[in-house]
Amino acid sequence: MNASRKAAGDGRRAAVIALACAGVFVAYLPVTTVAVSLPVIQQALGATTAELSWVSDAYVLPVAALILTAGVFGDVHGRKKVYQVGMALSAAGAAVSLSTQSIGMLWAGQALAGAGAAALLPVTLALISQAVPDHRERGKYIGWWTTCMMAAMVVGPLIAGVIVEHASWRWVFLLPLPVSLATMAVAARLLPGDRATSRRKLDWPGQVTAAVAMTALVYGVIEGGADSFTAPQTVVALVVAVVSGTLFVVVERRSESPMLELSLFRSPAFTGSTLVVMISFLGLIGFFFVLSLYLGMVQQLDTWQSAVRLVLVNVVSMIMGMVIGPVMRRVSPRVIITAGMLISAAALLSLTTLGLTTSFGSLAWRLALLGLGLGIAFPCITSTAVSAVPDRQAGMAAAGNNAFRQLGGALGPAVLGTLLATKAADTLPAHLADAGLNGGTAQSITDTVGAGGLGAVAGMELGADTGRAMGAVSEAFLEGLRLCLTVSAVLLVLAALAAAVLLRRRTGASVTVGAGGSDGTPATAGAGSASAPADMGKTSGSTTVAVGANGTSGRPAERPEAVDSSSGRNTGGSPGR
Repeated sequence: MNASRKAAGDGRRAAVIALACAGVFVAYLPVTTVAVSLPVIQQALGATTAELSWVSDAYVLPVAALILTAGVFGDVHGRKKVYQVGMALSAAGAAVSLSTQSIGMLWAGQALAGAGAAALLPVTLALISQAVPDHRERGKYIGWWTTCMMAAMVVGPLIAGVIVEHASWRWVFLLPLPVSLATMAVAARLLPGDRATSRRKLDWPGQVTAAVAMTALVYGVIEGGADSFTAPQTVVALVVAVVSGTLFVVVERRSESPMLELSLFRSPAFTGSTLVVMISFLGLIGFFFVLSLYLGMVQQLDTWQSAVRLVLVNVVSMIMGMVIGPVMRRVSPRVIITAGMLISAAALLSLTTLGLTTSFGSLAWRLALLGLGLGIAFPCITSTAVSAVPDRQAGMAAAGNNAFRQLGGALGPAVLGTLLATKAADTLPAHLADAGLNGGTAQSITDTVGAGGLGAVAGMELGADTGRAMGAVSEAFLEGLRLCLTVSAVLLVLAALAAAVLLRRRTGASVTVGAGGSDGTPATAGAGSASAPADMGKTSGSTTVAVGANGTSGRPAERPEAVDSSSGRNTGGSPGR
């Protein structure tokens, strides 16, 4: 009888872990499938560069705005319910995108999928911690979770490449639909029902002000670049962002159950790691946005060929993320993160020499170098954030770090897309003149670019001038691309400086990733659980686009006396130890 019960329990646990891995796979699929399909989407829907920026941002913004609250929802209303809602939203988003007839409809589909991802990311980790109480054993299953996340990022572009080559680009949105529906059906039967696990309350004022501030800021940047930063709608959007951001700070300071405790920022290490991840993702996600356009518009590669190149970054990053675990136990996070950011910056600077006919081999080693730098830095960033604060705040620290990561990712396409369009438009007349195009033809081309972006030139009837016009457009695009690459590299250097300055003090609280803190994100090593073992660092993963992976501490706990930020009392160390 005992043996049969144990077998049933093991089977239920395996099912929960499999469903958690399926959840993170679904959450990450839209990230890379869309990234490599952007040139085809732009051509099919006649989208401007600004409108194309919203295809990526419409997904990332809901993740950034909702991920903190989604974890609390799981604790208050039950993780099974939040998991099902996340899958339903992912399926709905895929269905809308699959049937899209306009760029606005595609934005709506992406937003629904992003809301689904915001629900799935924290709750899947919490489900694993619930199924595997032993933190020592749990590390293996968090490694599986990370592998599924990276698998989605690796296979997504390849799937999109095959689909676009043989069918309509809309079908790139198909896969999450049947996977989500099938997983929902299995989860309804196999996921255990759960009750509220936290006394925290939902922070609606904080949620609303944060979402409005993020959306208004990204909208203002995109519209400012597309039109003018003095245009009424842009000014209003930026003012709304400032006011909403200020209200968020006021609300969180007064809330009895804040979405994000502002006392976290008293820790230089938490502030430093948060700045690093936000700045770096601003540069990196923006880089992937403009690189995908370069591969499609300038090199005229199909989606499959573009996917093979972009996958290089993720594959190398994933491999390095596995290797870096043991190093994290012996080397300071300050050194690891700074080195990774500088290597990534060097890779971006090396890409500024890209031309019209850059070979696959010449591009491949630079993208591999970028993946190497990211694989070194990112597994360490979240673990540094959560180990820099008292244990009771570790879950919120991980979620807050992830939210700022997504904010940087949302701003990336907006900022670099604006720079790309502005620089290309400014330099296009000179390149048209160099190509021998002047007068009415040149004016018609520049007017078309001003109204519809560089991609609109491909639809013009230019007769014998088509080749020269497209050559000039490509040269103008390269001018914008080089500016974007330089800005991205500078941003990563700034991130490296932030790490070097703010991460001076070694912080040692080990954190069990996925232990299901009060916000549904990685929980603390204290407060009712033992410290995570040093070899947890071996399960760390990384990510180069959109939503970031959570790393682990990788070092034994050596925490000095902690101060309870809510009362100012000296707690004499981590609670629960």
